[in-house]
Amino acid sequence: MSASLDGVKVIDLSRYIAGPFCGQLLGDLGADVVKVERIDGGEEGRRVGETVEGDTLFFLSANRNKRGFAIDFRDKEGQALLRQLAATADILIENFRPGTMEAMGLGWDVLSALNPRLIMVRISGFGQEGPLAQHPCFDGAAQAQSGVMAMTGPAGGAPTMAGVFVCDYSTALYGVIGTLAALHARETSGRGQVVEATLMDSGMALMTTAIPERILFGREPERLGNRDRYLSPSHCFRSRDGIWIYIVAGNDVHFPRLAAAMGRPELAQDARFATFVARNANVAELEAIIDAWAAERDGEAVLEIIHAADIPCERVATIADVIANPQVVHRKQIVDVPHPVMGSVPFQAPAVRLHGTPTVIRRGAPGLGEHGAEILSDWLGMSTPEIERLQAAGTI
Repeated sequence: MSASLDGVKVIDLSRYIAGPFCGQLLGDLGADVVKVERIDGGEEGRRVGETVEGDTLFFLSANRNKRGFAIDFRDKEGQALLRQLAATADILIENFRPGTMEAMGLGWDVLSALNPRLIMVRISGFGQEGPLAQHPCFDGAAQAQSGVMAMTGPAGGAPTMAGVFVCDYSTALYGVIGTLAALHARETSGRGQVVEATLMDSGMALMTTAIPERILFGREPERLGNRDRYLSPSHCFRSRDGIWIYIVAGNDVHFPRLAAAMGRPELAQDARFATFVARNANVAELEAIIDAWAAERDGEAVLEIIHAADIPCERVATIADVIANPQVVHRKQIVDVPHPVMGSVPFQAPAVRLHGTPTVIRRGAPGLGEHGAEILSDWLGMSTPEIERLQAAGTI
């Protein structure tokens, strides 16, 4: 069965998370992705976090379904070789600091002249131009600058970074969305284009109504901890046996059901709680009532009661809970990714499913430069003696 992006050739020059994950998603969809790294040690992600048989889980998590190519980026012949590869590619992903590609002779003007059908995906912290363009950026800095961090954390407490790299991963997703749109547009125009995705823009895109509320009403969003920003009650409640359960019952359909399920139907008519505006205004009182109710029951009993009332609620799962979750097991959302020494390493499966052209994990993350000769032969038709010359010169 063919994959969605069969025949699409991708050069991935990126490092860390946002760019590599963008490339991995395209690889999961069937593209032939070539991971290009510097020859002296590879990308920085190879040295971050826990290792298995010499490979970091960090690197493995964002680089499956790629072939490996290593090159001396500073070498003029290496730069010329990258231009040759770009001339045959459909997509090129990069997340260097703005201006770096141009300094290597790999700017959009050069590459698009060589290959008018090329799509260049430029991932950065703040964009290619503007007053912050040259600032170095990781996910936490983007959370700070985009406003995400100011809205995250306990009420009255310090700004808090989210527990996962939300700006990195959302930027990867926006990068893929833009790339797929550019591929579709190319079918009509015959030409590629630049696709830009930035960590700051991606963080801002997650803000729902915070920015218009500030502009229109002068209202700065507060940190609310685990509370929903719009509807109450929506919070974590602790059961008698210490299980945390998140209950979302803030609208005018769910709250009467919650009140009845708790054996307190009168709460739905109480003037303090009868509307979502009233519930938001009296949220502390309402949460205290639910806290007391939950504290009298074991967690499983709370879940059974609330689920029976058809109200969104779930146990706050540990990672061990997630791994054992029967829904995760049923959907096979943890898969074995090939590894040359371990045999395989468990990772999350692709999050999107296509029933006609399914995603496939064809290979694990590549070794540094593992497929260099193969790629030059496949993509450029380069002869063995010429490949050996480049290897001897230290270019690849």
